[in-house]
Amino acid sequence: MAKIVFLDEYSLGGNDLSAITSLGDYTGYDRTTPEQVLERCAGADVIISNKVFISRETMAQLPDLKMIAISATGMNNVDLEAAAERGITVRNVSGYSTHSVSEATLGAALSLLRNSVYYDRYFKNGAYAATSDIFHFGRPISMLRGKHWGIIGLGAIGRQVATLAEAFGCSVAYHSTSGIAREEKYPHMTLDELLTWSDVVSIHSPLNSRTAGLIGTKELATMKPTAIIINVARGGIINEEALAEALNNKTIAAAALDVFSKEPLPESPLYALDDPDALLASPHTAWAADDAVQVLINGVAANIQEFLLSLSR
Repeated sequence: MAKIVFLDEYSLGGNDLSAITSLGDYTGYDRTTPEQVLERCAGADVIISNKVFISRETMAQLPDLKMIAISATGMNNVDLEAAAERGITVRNVSGYSTHSVSEATLGAALSLLRNSVYYDRYFKNGAYAATSDIFHFGRPISMLRGKHWGIIGLGAIGRQVATLAEAFGCSVAYHSTSGIAREEKYPHMTLDELLTWSDVVSIHSPLNSRTAGLIGTKELATMKPTAIIINVARGGIINEEALAEALNNKTIAAAALDVFSKEPLPESPLYALDDPDALLASPHTAWAADDAVQVLINGVAANIQEFLLSLSR
């Protein structure tokens, strides 16, 4: 029976792991520090990791290791070159979060345009009960219908966001960060054109040499003062200091961030905005709808099961 070790179970939010635990002699750890990896993985045939790094040095000291199952899409937590040299199979799971992230993107846009957090707080803090006014117009409320929605990165998630935005009555255009403008349903624009045109900008591109710091002071200044920007892709694509300045100066109206340059984010001007309601923030949870997490768990289980079956052939 294969020995399976999961190093960071907490990353799957307490969801049912029976599809994985039933595959072998299973041990799961809520969290694992770098210093604990070797001891915990001793004798393991399969390691499951979401964010715990598996280095060349670690692999060299785990002679039984045959597979690393990544409980995510990104594979930067494994030294892939070292794994290939040692004949260790590495498998990830892709596509599990497309709908979850897309819905989170639409939800963020609607929340910002309607100032939902402000009006919820107005009700709950007693201000509504204390007035004789039926209506309250403390912050502007805007519809999504009729807006220009600009998408940076038209991959699987970007396309799903485009579909949802169109269903809400938006016009959609996109910018390709790869520099390759394919034949698409939507018009392609340069970054400056897209930022100038858009009422809503959402980012769905990977973080790489072309996208690091892609949105800074200059780019934010080209946007409409009524525009909002949403980043559910990777922190580091938007310069956070520049964004905080743009929000404080009302260069743009609002922003939503689910990802940050460092996670968790330490001290940042985003924590001390002049108008906190100009920022909607969440701790990297756009992907994490329970439904999507279960798809991810099933994908990890399928990868391990397929690999173990290949060993028995």
